[in-house]
Amino acid sequence: MNGAKGQKLVFPGLAGFYASWGEITYALVRVVIGYILFMHGWQKFKTGITGVAGFMSKSGLVPGELFAGAAMFLETVGALAIEMAIAFLVVHMSKGFAANQGGFEYVLLLGIVLLAIAIRGGGPYSLDRMIGKEL
Repeated sequence: MNGAKGQKLVFPGLAGFYASWGEITYALVRVVIGYILFMHGWQKFKTGITGVAGFMSKSGLVPGELFAGAAMFLETVGALAIEMAIAFLVVHMSKGFAANQGGFEYVLLLGIVLLAIAIRGGGPYSLDRMIGKEL
């Protein structure tokens, strides 16, 4: 795994390591991102659709119940990059960069990782591979 065509590794002795661990680390990224989003969705379920819908409505996502239900579903089952784009544009972008001030840095990171996963696909350690179809 030498990266882009024409590039050479600084430490060529690591080529075997990169080749054998590349797909495993990709699977690890997918599992961790999935867990993070699942926990966000699960927290919304614990709050309840009424509470989440109120937040959605205050953020300009009307009807709040529709957006709350979509967020609860996508974060626990689907985890889509599209949801992060909506969160970025509607809720976080106007608050600046810093996540500790409600900004977009965390949502941007999650969205880009989810987009990369969607474009690359599941990989060899995925449900997609087990069933023989890209989900």
